Amino acid sequence: MTFETLLYETEGRVARITLNRPERLNAITEAMPGEIRAAVDRANADDAVHVIVLQGAGRAFCAGYDLKVFAEGTEKTDIIQTEMPWDPMVDYRLMKRFTDDFMSLWRSYKPTICRVQQYAVAGGSDMALCCDVIVMEEDARIGYPPVRVWGCPTTAMWVYRLGAEKAKRMLLTGDLVDGREAKAMGLVLDAVPADALDARVDALADRMAGMPRNQLMMQKLMINQAYDNMGLANTQMIATLFDGITRHSPEGMWFKRYAEEHGFHAAVDWRDSGRPIPEGREART
Repeated sequence: MTFETLLYETEGRVARITLNRPERLNAITEAMPGEIRAAVDRANADDAVHVIVLQGAGRAFCAGYDLKVFAEGTEKTDIIQTEMPWDPMVDYRLMKRFTDDFMSLWRSYKPTICRVQQYAVAGGSDMALCCDVIVMEEDARIGYPPVRVWGCPTTAMWVYRLGAEKAKRMLLTGDLVDGREAKAMGLVLDAVPADALDARVDALADRMAGMPRNQLMMQKLMINQAYDNMGLANTQMIATLFDGITRHSPEGMWFKRYAEEHGFHAAVDWRDSGRPIPEGREART
């Protein structure tokens, strides 16, 4: 099996899935979520593999969806639908598939460890939070800035990992936090200096890999079942629907127009600055 957006390799009992678009900070394309699921399936089908490590090539883990071209209106893509009137179920079908692809990391019968350097933002944070365990560089940044306008995290893993109050702190601000703060709030297992990241991830993977596959599988299924009982599937359905609505609300359509007129980076700068975002009638003009 060959992949367009990632690399797959095994060493001993550990499989490594490496996002491989370093020139774009491993930004997510339409092909990437499905390829991640295929790689997870491959690792699960390999009896020699006990643990899966998800990582990113180059400077960053993942900078989110690769939306610059789309937001500026210079090219058509099926990632996001914006024509009005829009069909929310077409949008839902596509985005739910991406959500389920990312959740293959959570539902994998074998443990998944995410290695984060520099950035895990927007869709990149969705991907990271679907792993069982996250280890970050201390100075790396994680968050979901599109909650300010034009987005809702479809996997909804923030609330399940943080609880209501800390999830609201992140999703009602769109802030990024560094690895130290992410560890302090319980979002990630550990945050270490950049030169210690590989050693920490490898030690954790090796420790898990010493367990029998069936033991690893039973513990994961038991823990995940508790989250299923808390309504994870229903929460993800609502989050995925809301994600589509955010992109077709007056404010979402304003963001798209502003990106077309001034460039995606200018639109993101406004979004993240804390400057009030036009809404309602103002957003329509």
